[in-house]
Amino acid sequence: MDYRKLGNTGLDISPLCLGCMTFGIPTRGNHQWTLDEEQSLPIIRRAIDAGINFFDTANVYSDGTSEEIVGRALKEFARRDEVVIATKVHGPMRKGPNAGGLSRKAILTEIDASLTRLGTDYVDLYQIHRFDPDVPIEETLEALHDVVKAGKARYIGASSMYAWQFATMLHVAEANGWTRFVTMQNYVNLLYREEEREMLPLCEAEGIGVIPWSPLARGRLTRDWDDKTERSQTDAFGKTLYAASADADRKVVGMVAAIAAERGVPRAQIALAWVMAKPEVSAPIVGASKVAHLDDAIAALAIELSDDEIARLEAPYVPHAVVGFG
Repeated sequence: MDYRKLGNTGLDISPLCLGCMTFGIPTRGNHQWTLDEEQSLPIIRRAIDAGINFFDTANVYSDGTSEEIVGRALKEFARRDEVVIATKVHGPMRKGPNAGGLSRKAILTEIDASLTRLGTDYVDLYQIHRFDPDVPIEETLEALHDVVKAGKARYIGASSMYAWQFATMLHVAEANGWTRFVTMQNYVNLLYREEEREMLPLCEAEGIGVIPWSPLARGRLTRDWDDKTERSQTDAFGKTLYAASADADRKVVGMVAAIAAERGVPRAQIALAWVMAKPEVSAPIVGASKVAHLDDAIAALAIELSDDEIARLEAPYVPHAVVGFG
């Protein structure tokens, strides 16, 4: 595994990040398709054995049980200083007031809860899961700064939001001498390329590492358009991402299939190779419900698409409505 720096930081990461939303107790939270601990461990172990050192989860994934499973697995399979653990804060973790969001109270409460579930003294990357319009930016940024200064996080990052919101937060942090975001975890894949317009150029200009979520479009780029899976049928959020652009998206999926057939490789490898070819991307976040899914992602590291292949993959795309911020 060849490692690279995360954005402009000195942190060495694998060029793939294992997304851990797949791991969690299915009866907890909103994801009925997740894997319990026994099913999750072989995938996490395979990632470690392959040299992947970057793992991304969130407090809301399966009501905190993703963090618990990941924390126990990494403690068993690796030394703490060898792995890069990322988690997130924003979504509500219980009913009632102050249950989520990016207030100072929420951030300071949730970082401690995440550390307890992960079984570690610190996370390497602490990310705001979404923008919170109901909390002053200054309150959020100072709280995150204090989390870093307390030694509970090494770096901070952000996730899907408008480019103007992210630019404003970068400016406010710099103006106040607070810890700066080093990553943007946004929605980038062959079915959704709207981030190419403003967010990716902003990240490139500011030296921000891009770690895209759902680079395979929740698996839609890996199978025929009309094929159904348990996740596709029960994933309410996923359905909101693609409903309005099905005709154009179907053509993109077909082109992925065609180029994969020409090369004699699985479709996932082609779709991932396209994301990894983007110069702004530090590491795509790849989910895996089977060891074979992870092996496909690892194999994609060796694929270099030609300019012609990239042009063919991109040609069917049409502008999409902005999604993924909810």
